[in-house]
Amino acid sequence: MSDKKVVPGKNAGKTKKKFRWKEYLPYYLLALPGVIYMLCNNYLPMFGIVIAFKNLNFRKGIFGSDWCGFDNFKFLFASKDALTITRNTLLYNIAFIILTTVFAIGIAILINEIRSKVASRLYQSLILLPYLMSWVIASYLAYALLSAETGLINNGILANLGMDPVSWYNTPKYWPFILTFVHLWKGVGYAMIIYYSSIVGISQDYYEAATLDGASKWQQIKRITIPLLKPTIITMFVLQIGRIFYSDFGLFYQIPMNSGSLYSVTRTIDVYVYNALMKSSDFGMSSAASVYQSIVGFVMILGANAFIRRVSKENALF
Repeated sequence: MSDKKVVPGKNAGKTKKKFRWKEYLPYYLLALPGVIYMLCNNYLPMFGIVIAFKNLNFRKGIFGSDWCGFDNFKFLFASKDALTITRNTLLYNIAFIILTTVFAIGIAILINEIRSKVASRLYQSLILLPYLMSWVIASYLAYALLSAETGLINNGILANLGMDPVSWYNTPKYWPFILTFVHLWKGVGYAMIIYYSSIVGISQDYYEAATLDGASKWQQIKRITIPLLKPTIITMFVLQIGRIFYSDFGLFYQIPMNSGSLYSVTRTIDVYVYNALMKSSDFGMSSAASVYQSIVGFVMILGANAFIRRVSKENALF
């Protein structure tokens, strides 16, 4: 009997790679539209960063305009409203991140407990519906409720309770709660779908074993569902932290109707930059604000991931 070993041919590796390439081709094609969108929407505009460091002149063009160093950044830091808009942006986003996570997970767990598929899909659709609604429509719905003259709250609720009407669009103290409620109403559905899909992916064997051991529903949620949701929660948290210096323009501009009386509690960095841009048409100034937000967001992502690596290394993104 021959003791010669069978040596694979030179083309074996190439054939295997070619086979794998063909095997994954449908997935590449499936991801292609998203990659193209990301390149066009996220990476190509990055060349516009240069505008932040130039005194933009449309006649000369972007690359022909004179350099101005960091002068475009001064408007944001030298403004008397710098502290207010930074405070509003940060505090609102911190509240949104915490509350959205809590409510989205809670609703996802409740929907997962519904045994009727029809009812489960109905509730998912109803909760997700506001997310698909434009901010313009949402602003008119808010106005229908909050209008001082014709609003449902003043005329249908407060009047029947014998209370004085409230000029909602001129009273700042109510708006932190209004904006938080509107954000949750509109945005919690999207986060709920993500957490619900993660819960559905949890093996039922864990719950069956816990039931046999006499664990209650709350104990199953606490000991099984929440721990297994940790990777999803961390991923969502890091993504949200990266945009902590951004604000939803529609929420802070459309819902309050850009009322000047509410600027102390509704004006964020994005709204401030937009209003300044409409007055001065200084695109270098707005680009500088975007660069500032991007740098802070990038640093926050690195910091959040470093913290996660120290607490739970296996759940860190990188």
